[in-house]
Amino acid sequence: MSSLLIIQLILSFLTLTTSQSTICRTSCGNIPIKYPFSIDDGCGSPYYRHILLCSDSQKLELRTPSGRYEVRNVSYADPHIVVTDPFMWACEDGENFRPTRPFSLDTSTSFKLSLQNEYMFFNCSEDNVIIQPKPMFCEHYPERCDSSCDSASYLCRHLPECSFALSSSSCCSYHPKATESLRLMLKYCTSYASVYWRNVGAPQPYDQVPEYGIRVDFDIPVTTRCLQCQDPLKGGGTCGFDTESQSFMCLCKDGNSTTHCKDYDIARHNRKAHVIAGTISGISAAGAFGIGAGIWYLKKVRAKAPVTCGVQTNENRLF
Repeated sequence: MSSLLIIQLILSFLTLTTSQSTICRTSCGNIPIKYPFSIDDGCGSPYYRHILLCSDSQKLELRTPSGRYEVRNVSYADPHIVVTDPFMWACEDGENFRPTRPFSLDTSTSFKLSLQNEYMFFNCSEDNVIIQPKPMFCEHYPERCDSSCDSASYLCRHLPECSFALSSSSCCSYHPKATESLRLMLKYCTSYASVYWRNVGAPQPYDQVPEYGIRVDFDIPVTTRCLQCQDPLKGGGTCGFDTESQSFMCLCKDGNSTTHCKDYDIARHNRKAHVIAGTISGISAAGAFGIGAGIWYLKKVRAKAPVTCGVQTNENRLF
């Protein structure tokens, strides 16, 4: 076997690739995964990189500074996700309030707490929290209205799914403008529960119903490149990015492109030896053995030749 043939074999193993579009999973359990999200690195938008993960039990989870939270559903038409917080109060807890911790979001991401969330706080310290029936309090003290926790709120009087779960504990409702406000409230309250108003499409005023959970809104970054990549007339690719530079990549069945799947430069991207977003270098056990044998052979036939080059090898976050 000639040394030239061995070199060609080695290069063929190093450039053995699989299109990223085939490994960008499109669901986790029964929840669809679409742009800008992904559960595979290099897919989707880099703005949401390493934010969602799919557990071994096929549960979609959101990673935040305060922990991991199961995602109940994702809406792309009205961009939001709904997560469940295992630390917040639930109907079955009754008067037994478990230790809790505030839900928080990474402010560097494009996530924000939805204005459709409403929070109920239980057994708050009246020395530190303004607990008043809001309509009357706001009429007398309009400048302090936004800072008060409403003890006469509809939700406190009609706890969703368990109206009579609390008999001796106090409850008030508050709309934190940021997760920092939620954290501050929990310094002076025993526990909390988040309710979001889900639109059910019925005629008003019955178009929304309260459900336990935290709604988190998100933005969908729309770019001309991504629209071109997804265009069925141009190959119907998957929007992704280079995992090293985070620059845009269109991930296609036959390789990767910086534009769309019918671009002539796809072949050039396939021939690149370095690992780019949307590409997995795959070397089988037999391939690894072949490479090792090839290197041994070259060393044997060139034992007396001077060494002129070294070996270079190439080798995510929240909180």
